[in-house]
Amino acid sequence: MLGFGTLDAIAAAFFVLAWLGYHTTVESSLFGRRSLNSLMHGYRRVWVETMLRRDVRMVDTQINASLQNGTAFFASTSLFAIGGALTLLRATEDVLTLFADLPFGLETTKAQWEMKVIGLVVIFVYAFFKFAWSYRLFNYAAILIGATPPPAEAETDEAKAHVLRLTGMLTDAGKQFNRGQRAFFFALAYVGWFVSPVVLVVTTAAALFAMAQRQFSSPAHDALLASERIEGLPPADKSRTPGA
Repeated sequence: MLGFGTLDAIAAAFFVLAWLGYHTTVESSLFGRRSLNSLMHGYRRVWVETMLRRDVRMVDTQINASLQNGTAFFASTSLFAIGGALTLLRATEDVLTLFADLPFGLETTKAQWEMKVIGLVVIFVYAFFKFAWSYRLFNYAAILIGATPPPAEAETDEAKAHVLRLTGMLTDAGKQFNRGQRAFFFALAYVGWFVSPVVLVVTTAAALFAMAQRQFSSPAHDALLASERIEGLPPADKSRTPGA
């Protein structure tokens, strides 16, 4: 179809399976409960419980605002990336002429190039929607922070329910943000396909290794497990759920 060979099909399938497999492992598996993202869920709840006992919550609104601003930055970056990819689509003839003159002599047809660019656009559009929804969820979280009961009511059932509501909102916002960033990493790997299907497999494997290393064996991951190395101090992530 469109001149794509068997190697292209295998490389594309490897790319999709790598993305889905990583997504499932981090967000839905028992192994994912040990990921850096999931460990952070426990600390979101600690944050909310601590905030519940504070009279002044300016620092909490500032923390939420900084998280929201970071999400807005990536959402706007996604739009720039979409625009850049669409520019590539409009300049297909010029780009193919340029690539044909390069030493490695890229061999591709106009239809193949356009389909690959469309795939890249789809990835960036997906990332934009994830970042935009994350931004909205942080906005909802800001409202919930404002609706947090006063410290005098910290032990009431309503206050405890509010902790769960706010923690869940923050966790979902973080989850959507992580999915958007994941799309960025895989978009970088996807660029390898413009060279060859073999390069796509290599770049996908490299991106997968880099993300897995950060989630399961990075210094940041080890830092969150410090409590497990202190006798008598329980880890802060017992109540967490995977996929934060």
